[in-house]
Amino acid sequence: MTSDDEKKDLPPQIGPYVFPVILAALGVWCFYDGWITSDIDMQEHQLFNRVASIVLLGWAAIDFYRTQKAEKKSKKSE
Repeated sequence: MTSDDEKKDLPPQIGPYVFPVILAALGVWCFYDGWITSDIDMQEHQLFNRVASIVLLGWAAIDFYRTQKAEKKSKKSE
């Protein structure tokens, strides 16, 4: 088998930035529900959404930075 044939046999891989993007999307959703929305029904969950938005957006930023740093390191070693 050649290297092209080996690449065709591999299953699809998930990109390294998928997890930070999912965290950021959830963080933006919680940010909207906690800080921006004027929906009366969401007032009951306002504190949870505010705290969750801070945690999720912070986690996404840290994970994005670490992933970017690891990608640069792996490209440099190649």
